[in-house]
Amino acid sequence: MPEDAPWLVAPDARAVWDAVVAGGHQIFFVGGCVRNALLGAPVSDVDLATSAVPSEVIKLVVAAGLKAVPTGIEHGTITVVSDGTSYEVTTFRRDVETDGRRAVVAFSTDIVDDARRRDFTMNALYADADGNIIDPLGGLNDLRARRVRFIEDADQRIREDYLRALRYFRFQAWYGDSTEGMDADALAAIGSNLSGLGTLSSERVGSELRKLLSAPDPSMALAAMAQTGVLGTILPGSDTRFLLLMIHGAEAIGAPPDWIGRLVALGGADVPERLRLGRAEQRRFETIRRAAFDDVDVLETAFDYGADLALQAYLIRCAIAESLPDPATTVKIDRAAAQIFPISANDLMPAYTGPALGERLAQLKAAWIASGFALGKADLLAMPAP
Repeated sequence: MPEDAPWLVAPDARAVWDAVVAGGHQIFFVGGCVRNALLGAPVSDVDLATSAVPSEVIKLVVAAGLKAVPTGIEHGTITVVSDGTSYEVTTFRRDVETDGRRAVVAFSTDIVDDARRRDFTMNALYADADGNIIDPLGGLNDLRARRVRFIEDADQRIREDYLRALRYFRFQAWYGDSTEGMDADALAAIGSNLSGLGTLSSERVGSELRKLLSAPDPSMALAAMAQTGVLGTILPGSDTRFLLLMIHGAEAIGAPPDWIGRLVALGGADVPERLRLGRAEQRRFETIRRAAFDDVDVLETAFDYGADLALQAYLIRCAIAESLPDPATTVKIDRAAAQIFPISANDLMPAYTGPALGERLAQLKAAWIASGFALGKADLLAMPAP
């Protein structure tokens, strides 16, 4: 384990660790924090797995002066709050019954049982308090090769939770080696279980797609999603053509990923509803879509809604035209977003009132934008009415 894994030596994390170990139980850091630390990637959540059953975890951490919240106690998970930081502590488990969406679990004292019920080998890595890696299923070699591989039988893992088909592509986008291609057995199993995707909630699908589209370059994963039929199943009518060109164009000018902009480029029927986007996300989606596909001046969009939103629309327009974005235009977009319209309604009253006032303001604003924001207040007020 790298020495710069701060969570490994954080006093609040060690307090959780020490409390459980004091009861004579095993406890390990597990999953994403171990995986990302080994890859040198940022770590957001720190999870732990233990041989102690939930009731024992609660008793031990409370006795140590920590707070225990039974957030998922039926599945063995206790959220332990230590010095203001939350840690999920989950008892070793094995699956007893699954239906493709949820599982009935039984607690175990065997770390191998716990590892085998996870999705990918790179997520079945554990670390002790000294940073020593416990690798029950050979996930370390897969992680080093950046190979996303289902644990044991890919078909069985997917049937346990159909969301794992989407997670496979998300992990490929973030952690996979795009030069080596993807696991053929995984792709075959995903293609054989497309019907199961229809059992997933819109919220779960939307959450996975959001994470995937936020990856620096999800091009290979998205292309594979289209080829296996996954993309057409979760977003009927979607097409990767413009999106792949958009990603390339954004890379050419150093623009950061914008998952909603990418979602607009991906297209499809009833996208906000299918993915249960939040209200603010829906507004952003629709504004980018109108600016990209309708006859709307991209500089006007920048002035009205900000440079980042206008940039997404511009990148999509470039993708449609199969051209690379012009850095000079991105400068204009930034400049447009910083402008202040020199005319107010008071400047036009009482000569204009009601609907006529709104029409006059819109006319002058359009002329101002068309001039490259060069026209001043006097120039605008002197313009004849249409």
